[in-house]
Amino acid sequence: MIIVDTALAKLAAENKPIRLAMIGAGFMGRGVALNIIQSTPGIDLVCISNRNIDGARRAYSEAGVDDVALVETAAQLEDAIMSGRKAVTQNALALCEADGIDVVLEVTGAIEFGAEVALKAIENKKHILLMNAELDSTLGPLLKTKADKAGVVFTNVDGDQPGVIVNLYRFVKGLGVKPVLCGNIKGLQDPYRNPTTQQEFAKKWGQKPHMVASFADGSKISFEQAIVANATGMTVAKRGMLGPTVPAGTPIEKTVELYPLEHLENGPGIVDYVVGAVPNGGVFVLGMHDNPRQQHYLNLYKVGPGPLYCFYNPYHLCHFEVGNTVARAVLFHDAAVAPIGKPMVDVVATAKTDLKAGDTIDGIGWYMTYGQAENADVVFRDRLLPMGLAEGCILKRDVPKDQVLTYDDVELPPGRLCDQLRAEQNALFFAD
Repeated sequence: MIIVDTALAKLAAENKPIRLAMIGAGFMGRGVALNIIQSTPGIDLVCISNRNIDGARRAYSEAGVDDVALVETAAQLEDAIMSGRKAVTQNALALCEADGIDVVLEVTGAIEFGAEVALKAIENKKHILLMNAELDSTLGPLLKTKADKAGVVFTNVDGDQPGVIVNLYRFVKGLGVKPVLCGNIKGLQDPYRNPTTQQEFAKKWGQKPHMVASFADGSKISFEQAIVANATGMTVAKRGMLGPTVPAGTPIEKTVELYPLEHLENGPGIVDYVVGAVPNGGVFVLGMHDNPRQQHYLNLYKVGPGPLYCFYNPYHLCHFEVGNTVARAVLFHDAAVAPIGKPMVDVVATAKTDLKAGDTIDGIGWYMTYGQAENADVVFRDRLLPMGLAEGCILKRDVPKDQVLTYDDVELPPGRLCDQLRAEQNALFFAD
């Protein structure tokens, strides 16, 4: 990103790098480590925490760093940082507590654990960056308020779809064009996909089948678009979003008429997606302009005749852009994408198959549920069960396929931090 690269180069020249610690060393975490260490001067990845310590070692090794210190406490980590050695640990909270760390990056995708990490980082006045859409969409508005009070940045990251979309949203808004739809381009949407159906694809790309299934069944895009809605004040036009499907290869500019104007012209705008358009993997923002002279210029500049103007980014590069988020947080106190207030859109758990009383709900992308985006006020009013809190719940009654679950359908696991934080978030934003 322009400005960020110059600022990081200055830090590198002065040998005053931003000190980053990362929690999670899976497929995405290893990509982050590789890019930060080999391609991002001005940022020093000082420690990686992972449940399996060999995973943390692997992330460093694949980036060309083999001499790492195994630490167990914050004090030991501080000593490693002072000596200039990279460190690995199973104690994620030590990263949040240790002096000498500016930013904590959470890359696990776990909600209960991620919430604990985020709170501890904020408590110790460290900027907290999430590559954890599930946590962000479920508890992000509350965590953002806590980060604000502590004077630190809470943000999702550049590179992943929410960050790319919000960057594009800010660009479009800066032109004087009113953003009315923030969209994602998908190649597949099938709510009944599961780890078995996605096993071969996952094997090909070295990913976990349940994670790939969460992309295919619509849960991940629902989480991601909820994050965008919470960062822009937008809503969804209906439960699950409109999600039109077009013939494969249709240019994204040709899909603008698929979104009814009544959802766009009035109100805060909507988040949504399209299946089949190109560039596959890209994101788009639809905007409107009420000045006829500016409409003429936009047409001249090949953006189209209106009334909807399509702006798009042809790709999202996930871990390649994380360094930009780190620099924005530390050097400019700027979040790539963060809630601006109360929750606008949430994700609700929906039965992927007929569910039976006594069953324990499995995780996101597995066999029992898929997520759908729904307006947050409806979720609160109707006591709908957030997808981010569904795992581990025990069903009190049978729930038929495709029915949205409610709190009344389940027994929550006892003593979970995420449930306590969710209650706090509801009280903060939805209290009468």
